[in-house]
Amino acid sequence: MSKLDNYCLRLGNIEYRPIMIGGMGVDISTPAMVVEGARLGGIAHLSDALICSISDRYFGTTLAKAKFNKYKDFSGEANKLFAQFDLTEVKDSVKRLVEYTINQKSNVGGVFINIMEKLTMNNPRETLRARMWGALDGGIDGLSLSAGLHLGSLDLIEDHPRFRDAKIGIIVSSVRALKLFLKRAARLNRNPDYVVVEGPLAGGHLGFGIDDWASFDLKTIFREVVDFLKKEGLKIPVIPAGGIFTGTEGVEFIKEGAAAVQVATRFTITKESGLPDKVKQEYFKAHEEDIEVNMVSPTGYPMRMLKSSPCIGAGGKPCCEQYGYVLDKDGNCKYIDSYKAEVARNPEKISVKDKTCLCTQMEFYKTWTCGHMAYRLKDTTNLLADGSYQQPTTEDVFNDYLNSQDNQIILPKTE
Repeated sequence: MSKLDNYCLRLGNIEYRPIMIGGMGVDISTPAMVVEGARLGGIAHLSDALICSISDRYFGTTLAKAKFNKYKDFSGEANKLFAQFDLTEVKDSVKRLVEYTINQKSNVGGVFINIMEKLTMNNPRETLRARMWGALDGGIDGLSLSAGLHLGSLDLIEDHPRFRDAKIGIIVSSVRALKLFLKRAARLNRNPDYVVVEGPLAGGHLGFGIDDWASFDLKTIFREVVDFLKKEGLKIPVIPAGGIFTGTEGVEFIKEGAAAVQVATRFTITKESGLPDKVKQEYFKAHEEDIEVNMVSPTGYPMRMLKSSPCIGAGGKPCCEQYGYVLDKDGNCKYIDSYKAEVARNPEKISVKDKTCLCTQMEFYKTWTCGHMAYRLKDTTNLLADGSYQQPTTEDVFNDYLNSQDNQIILPKTE
């Protein structure tokens, strides 16, 4: 019987193990996790979510505090267009994180970064440019363009000296989205080096509507993308993602034409994950009915999370002066509107039901996003004597994907 370890992913002239660890923010896919994924021969993603705060956390900068002090006198204003990020600081923050991670890795696997278009940061085009340039300057092996169509993203880095050197991939949830991206990429004669096809069972924000996401399935979309690329004569590796829980499921996709698989949910509860230990235990304890797709994200995208996430129904004051990562180009955020309406309705006990202050809640790990299969995490490890679940290592999970067969899961050695 086949196992994932029998296959490899080739990008250009480099071969990897056929496993990508998806980018999980905020700092859930830590440098430690990414370095391990690369050491094991795969590709692992950093995340660009709340990058200035991550810089403060790792490198002792005070960017978030300085931004707050700069704009705190304007906090009473409803429109937050004034709370701009310093583009040099954004670029340097990404560069620092990438360099820090790259300097720890061996030459075996790849260190990539997940770049989100919908991380609008009050200045969508220029902050996106800064993040991509910072990653390339830092020596990143690859950029995975996510959370948006990225129709103009390649234009922002075409002048970078590593534009054709670093690997660039696009994450899509439909053939239509891929067609639009390829049409724009053709202008620069720079097709993506790989395509990640993300299905409706993925964690975090979804590329589907709240009313129809359940009517789609990954295999159908994946086959449509593979068939389209074949028809167009484009030999671009296709990598499915979202709900692939065992190595056996990964092999099934590879036999249908996949070059590798992208996985993330099972790595959220590893020792190297940036989630606090108490939150990891909440993931372990979850059952299928404890997971929902809702619309509390101010981005307007559906988002999958645990129903018990503390962010749901919270009523914290918007902290755009300090964060403001999802402010649109006009300085607005849907959470601000919902917060103001709730204050007017019930100023004594503020609880915003329809939206959440995503930046603040993610900064303090109160938005428990997860893939649909998170309810099976308890089956991937050992129940300890104190009633808690053992955290496997990144290596444990990675090797299980590579070597397990017949949909079995190889449990980590008991501590």
